[in-house]
Amino acid sequence: MSIRDLTILGCSSQQPTRFRNHGAYLLRWNDEGFLFDPGEGTQRQFIFAEIAPPVVNRIFISHFHGDHCLGLGSMLMRLNLDKVTHPIHCYYPASGKKFFDRLRYCCMYRENIHVIEHPVKQSGIVDDDGKFRIEATFLEHGIENIGWRITEPDTTKFHKEKLKELGIDGPIIKQLAKEGKISVGGRWVLIDEVSHVRPGDAFAYVVDTRPCSEAVQIAKGARMLLCESTYLESEKGLAHEYMHMTAKQAATIARDAGVETLILTHFSARYRDVEAFAEEARTIFPNTFAAEDLKRFPFTKS
Repeated sequence: MSIRDLTILGCSSQQPTRFRNHGAYLLRWNDEGFLFDPGEGTQRQFIFAEIAPPVVNRIFISHFHGDHCLGLGSMLMRLNLDKVTHPIHCYYPASGKKFFDRLRYCCMYRENIHVIEHPVKQSGIVDDDGKFRIEATFLEHGIENIGWRITEPDTTKFHKEKLKELGIDGPIIKQLAKEGKISVGGRWVLIDEVSHVRPGDAFAYVVDTRPCSEAVQIAKGARMLLCESTYLESEKGLAHEYMHMTAKQAATIARDAGVETLILTHFSARYRDVEAFAEEARTIFPNTFAAEDLKRFPFTKS
């Protein structure tokens, strides 16, 4: 079974601290590696996390504030150094194309990797390769800033007992899956009689935004929501002024979206104890956890 987990490579906002690096998050899922918002120092955080960078094949930039993108250039150069042969898909707001290019070509090196750019101009599905569906929505942060959603395809799960009862086994199960029906014992057996559809799991990523309906929609029904909570409720005024959220506001989004698990991140450097964020959020959404550098959260199948 492939690894399915979320690794926190950094969870600080704006500036790193003694205990928290610039934000960066790696989701390993079905043999792919999704890297979100690699901030400064991300390449080194991979070393501390004991994860090889070539696991990355998709990189997402929510927006081009420095703490969300300054590690992009060094990550691309690292993948180039490691001579990865798989394509590197990069998703980012189209309005930030000049910043993407500056980061990608910030210094001299011979590029051998195959980078596929996905500049996003509008909300909706931005990629669907049959393995994953990538959706984007624009959040409320003063500059163009994208919330992301990744969903795997639905799968058919057969009921072993029902198959056995009808005497269906071996290669004809594949035939049933392909054709939707087979003839057994003089009658047609439909796939719906012996199976059910397992909806594909979804992961949502929401950072650097005021509370907004778009954040709720992009997270709707997700197994896991990784969401910013830059401030505690005592600094709610600052959160509004700088277009960020408090832990309670993040929890409200998780509740309204009906997600399964909420991971809080992007903490202001003014706070040292991040558990206070989880405690505050749990008053609204109990299944909440606070991110910590190098911590891993399982993303098991539903």
